[in-house]
Amino acid sequence: MPPRATPTQRQRRLGAELRKMRLAAEVSTEYAAGLLGLDRAKISNIEAGVRTITPERLRTLACNYDCRDEEYVEALADMAGDRTRGWWESYRGQLPSALLDIAEMEWRARRVRGGLALHVPGLLQTDAYARRLFAAALPPLSPAEIELRVAHRMQRQQVLHRKAPITYVGYVHEAALRIEFGGTRTMRAQLGHLCDLSELANIDVRVIRFKAGAFPGAGQGLTYAEAAVPQLDTAELDSAHGPEFLHGQAQLAKYRAHLDWMEEASLSSAASRDFIHSIASDL
Repeated sequence: MPPRATPTQRQRRLGAELRKMRLAAEVSTEYAAGLLGLDRAKISNIEAGVRTITPERLRTLACNYDCRDEEYVEALADMAGDRTRGWWESYRGQLPSALLDIAEMEWRARRVRGGLALHVPGLLQTDAYARRLFAAALPPLSPAEIELRVAHRMQRQQVLHRKAPITYVGYVHEAALRIEFGGTRTMRAQLGHLCDLSELANIDVRVIRFKAGAFPGAGQGLTYAEAAVPQLDTAELDSAHGPEFLHGQAQLAKYRAHLDWMEEASLSSAASRDFIHSIASDL
């Protein structure tokens, strides 16, 4: 199979894990190439995510790298063996690839935790609310581009309602509940939608009140996707230049602690729902 021109975030992550495993074993790319009967350049391409690797070859590398974490190796083998084409691929070439990477990250996750200070989490947004967010983008998006992003965001929400839905915990700051994106009518509908979703068994919406005071981080959106094993978790940060995906163990620990703080500072699920209702009734 020829090299990929633009590997996805998941493909790059698989390669990065193989490189990390090789470096931990203190062996060269020449050694790895010899194990698989490949040239050194192909090993480098596999570790960069631009070439595929079969689950069998991955297990061969893991065995010879003396990696004894069977759950971790099998999770990597599952990544290597999964060649299914996700729904997000229909948007490739139309939307930035990082937006498709977010959709795939959520789709493959077991549990997702999200914390936002200035707007409602994407997986919990109504189409009208999302449309107003995209209309405020800089540089401005055309009407067609806005509608494409809204359609993609609404399709992302399949993960909450599919046959085996993910578990989602959203920590929403009071500020996000009071900023009227799209005006009173749009915001009232959005708050009602939040309350309805919070009644579902797999969705937990938790509100952080103004009175909770200072909070860690720079206030950017944070999404933490839990994988089959903790080593393969991913933290995604929103920024003005686009999503940033982090998976270093120290980084993951930092953002788990960030979300744990949000958990401690937030209202209970029931109290959060009552609080959202009270804001909506005042609109």
